[in-house]
Amino acid sequence: MSRLLLIEDDAAICHMLHTFLTGHGFEVNVAMTAREGLDSLYENPPDCLLLDWMLPDASGVRVLKKIRSTDALSELPVLMLTAKAQEEDKVRGLESGADDYLTKPVALKELLARIRALLRRTQRLNADNQLVLGRLRLNPESHIATVDDRTLPVSGKEYDLLLFFMQKPDRVFSRGQLLDQIWGHSSYIEERTVDVHVMRLRKILKPFHLDTALETVRGAGYRFRKDATTLKNDSSLQ
Repeated sequence: MSRLLLIEDDAAICHMLHTFLTGHGFEVNVAMTAREGLDSLYENPPDCLLLDWMLPDASGVRVLKKIRSTDALSELPVLMLTAKAQEEDKVRGLESGADDYLTKPVALKELLARIRALLRRTQRLNADNQLVLGRLRLNPESHIATVDDRTLPVSGKEYDLLLFFMQKPDRVFSRGQLLDQIWGHSSYIEERTVDVHVMRLRKILKPFHLDTALETVRGAGYRFRKDATTLKNDSSLQ
């Protein structure tokens, strides 16, 4: 289930979009101020952000610039929602880092189509609905992961970690964020558990010389490097 964050200060619009989008299979969190929205983004990054232009404590453009300057959020898909319909406003929003733009009142079916398009682009699903990143290929339906057509012995949380990292490459995630994403918000597991599973995943990837893709960012957490997923050593095929 893809998670969305809606930052919007109009309660009626929040209720309408929350009802509509949850009815179409999304998990939707709502923030009604820029500060609340940024706190939610840092604590639990969504798969896509719906961002209002006019907020009570800061403009959506200002929030967007803050997001794009943050490593862990720099690739987050952002769809701006606004009553501003002038061409220069749209250009300003897109130049500030928005991936798409819709003016209010929002056509719900169009909104749904645009969100799905952003998610497809971000999650890198190919024509066979497989997630592909460099030499890595993952089938979400069969839970099979391969490198160069060789099956990886991943299962359980190592599979969940690999799926999460492949969906969001090059973004830094803290141990707390990974615990929330992989084990759930209600989990009382220690952060050390993340380190253990990361080590296991690196061990699985090492015979293919892809263990360096899973990078430790000192003082911050972990990052899955897209550029390292293309590395190849002929000895891994012997």
